[in-house]
Amino acid sequence: MEHEHHHHQANKDDHEGHDNKHKDHGNHHAHMAQDFLKRFWISTALSLPIIALSPMIQGLLGLRESLSFPGDVYVSAFLSSIVFFYGGWPFLKGLVNELRNKKPGMMTLIGIAITTAYVYSMLVVFAVEGKIFFWELVTLVDIMLIGHYIEMKSVMSASKALEELAKLMPSEAHLVQEDGSTKEVALEELKKGDRVLIKPGEKIPADGFIVKGKSSVDESLMTGESKPVNKGEEDEVIGGSINGEGSLTIEINKTGEDSFLSQVITLVKQAQDSKSKTQDLANRAAFWLTLIALGAGTITFFVWTFLTTQDFVFALERTVTVMVIACPHALGLAVPLVVAVSTNLAAKNGFLIRNRTAFEDARNLGAVIFDKTGTLTKGVFEVTDIMTFSEDYKKERLLQLTASLEQNSEHPIAQGIVKSADSLLEVNDFNSITGKGIEGNIDGLSIKVVSPGYLRENDIELPDDQYQTLSKQGKTVVFVIVEGELKGAIALGDTIREDSKIAINQLHDMGIECIMLTGDNKQTAAYVAKELGLDDYFAEVLPNEKADKIKEVQSRGLKVAMTGDGVNDAPALAQADVGIAIGTGSDVAIETGDIILTQSNPKDVAALIALAKATYKKMVQNLFWATGYNAVAIPLAAGVLFSYGIILNPALGAGLMSISTVVVAVNARLLKIER
Repeated sequence: MEHEHHHHQANKDDHEGHDNKHKDHGNHHAHMAQDFLKRFWISTALSLPIIALSPMIQGLLGLRESLSFPGDVYVSAFLSSIVFFYGGWPFLKGLVNELRNKKPGMMTLIGIAITTAYVYSMLVVFAVEGKIFFWELVTLVDIMLIGHYIEMKSVMSASKALEELAKLMPSEAHLVQEDGSTKEVALEELKKGDRVLIKPGEKIPADGFIVKGKSSVDESLMTGESKPVNKGEEDEVIGGSINGEGSLTIEINKTGEDSFLSQVITLVKQAQDSKSKTQDLANRAAFWLTLIALGAGTITFFVWTFLTTQDFVFALERTVTVMVIACPHALGLAVPLVVAVSTNLAAKNGFLIRNRTAFEDARNLGAVIFDKTGTLTKGVFEVTDIMTFSEDYKKERLLQLTASLEQNSEHPIAQGIVKSADSLLEVNDFNSITGKGIEGNIDGLSIKVVSPGYLRENDIELPDDQYQTLSKQGKTVVFVIVEGELKGAIALGDTIREDSKIAINQLHDMGIECIMLTGDNKQTAAYVAKELGLDDYFAEVLPNEKADKIKEVQSRGLKVAMTGDGVNDAPALAQADVGIAIGTGSDVAIETGDIILTQSNPKDVAALIALAKATYKKMVQNLFWATGYNAVAIPLAAGVLFSYGIILNPALGAGLMSISTVVVAVNARLLKIER
C-alpha cells in the first residue's frame, strides 16, 4: 500500500480506497460463483428436452416411437446452441485466455470437447452423415458448470483483514482544548501534537505519549504481551490498545501511515500479495489430458483418413468420439467434490477452511509456529499458587481477604484473583497506593495487597527463593500484608491449555517441528517452551518482526504454519504457507487466517493437518478414477480394435463416463477425519 505524505484526509481516502479494493475483489468472486450457478440452472432446464430427444437415450429407454417427431433434430440443435453459447461461454472464454497465456488447462480441455461435439453435431444435422453428440455436449456443460460453482464457493475467501484492522480504532476522540475542556472530534481530524483524553476502558485513538495520568494498558492484541502494562507520564501508547482503570491524557506523535496500526496493515498486505499461488491439481491433470486428447484426435483422423480404406465421415466420427470421451465428466467434479466434503467435515469438527490452496499445502508442513498468549495458553490470568508465611492464615483466608480488596478493580490481575475466591467480604476505607497496590480495612484489620516494589521500598524482607522461582515461570506475584506484617503471597499466570501438550505430541508424531513465537518476555517463553516440550521459541518479538521470523524458518526449506489470535499475529499469519487463526481471537487474525479454529483447541491443528493429508489422497484417487478409464476408452474410441469388430461408440463411452462420475462422488463421501 503506497502512501504519500500529505494531509490526513488523504490518509483516510487511502485506507478507504484500499478497503474498497478488497471489497471489490470479494464481490467479483461472489458474482462469478452466482453466474456459474445461474448458467447451470438454465442450461440444465434446456438439457432435459435435449436428452429426451436423443435417439440413443430413446433407444435405451425403448421410447423411440413415443418421443420422436418430424424435425426433432432441429429442436435439439436450437436448444443445444443456446446451451453451448450460454452455458459454455465461461469455458470458451477460458479456453481463449489459457491459450493466449500459453497455459492450457481445464478450460482448454472443456472448451475443445464442447466445441468439437457442437460443431460436428451441427455438421451432421445440416451437411454430413454421422451421429449427433448433443446430449453428451449439454451434460458435459452442465456438470462442468456445477463443478466450477462448487469449487469457487469453497475457494472464495476475499480477505477482510484490512477492514478489521481499521475497526480496531475508535471513530471519535476527546480532543483537549486550550481551556482544558474536551471536544468530540472524528479520528481523521487528529494531527500530530494534539492532546486527547482517554477515559477508563476506552480504546486509545492514536500513537502518542502520556502527558497526564497513570493506568494499565492492555496491548495484548497489538504486541502479544499478555500482562496489562502499567503506564505513566512520558510512556508511549499504541493506537488501538485499551486503557485500563485510570484516565490518561496523551499527546499524539504519529497518525496516518506512520502509525503502528498502518504499518501492520502494510505488512499484512505485503505478506498476502507475496504468497505464492500454487497451480490447481485438477488443472495439471487437465493440461496433460488436453495434450493427449489433441494428440489422439489428430492421430485418429490421420490414420483413418490416409492409412485405411474408410471414408472421411467415418474418420471424422472416430475423431470426434475421441475428443468428447477424452474430457471426462468426472474430472470436473473430482476435486470440487472432495473440497466440498472436506470443508463440511472440517466445519463440523470446529475448523473453517477459507483458503483451499493453503489447506492443501498443510499436508507438506515441516513446522508449526504457535503464538503463546491465547493459543498455547488461555490468555487470561488465573491464580496458580498461594503461599502463606504465617500459621495464623490459611490459603483460603488469604485468598478471601485479597479478593475482597480487589473486587472493585477492573484490572485483569484483580479480576483473576476475584474469580478464584468462593466468597467476598465488605471493605472499608479503600485506597489506592499509587503504582504499588491497594489497601483497606476488612473485619477491623488493615489489609494491603502490594507489588514486590512496595516491599523493597519499605524494607520488608522478600521471600526470594519462592518469589524468584515463580517469577522465572513468568508469573505475577502480589503480596498480602495484614496489620503491617507480611502474611502471604498470591501468584497469577497465563495458564497453559490442557490440550497444548497433547497437540505438540501429535505434531511431533507427524515429524513436524513445533515452535513458539511471542511478544512476551524470555522468562515466560522459556518456561512455557520447557513445559510443552517445544523444539524452539522466539521471545520478545515485535509485531513487525513476526513475519520475518516466519521467513527465517521458511528459509530452512520448511513449509510453515502459523497459529495465532492477535492483531500482531496478522502479518505472520499472512506470511506463513498456512495461516491458522484462533476463532476466539481478534477479527483481523480470523480474516487474515487461511483456516479458523472455532474451538480454540490446539489439538485441532494436528487434526487439520491429518485432514489435509486425507483430502489430498482422496483428490489423487478421484483424479485416477476420473481419468484412468481414458487409458482404455481413448484407444477403443480411436478404433484400435476395429479389425476385431470392437469399437467404442459414444453411448458406451458415455456409460463409462457415468460410472467414473459415480465412483468419484462415492469416493469423496468416504472422506473421514482422524482425531
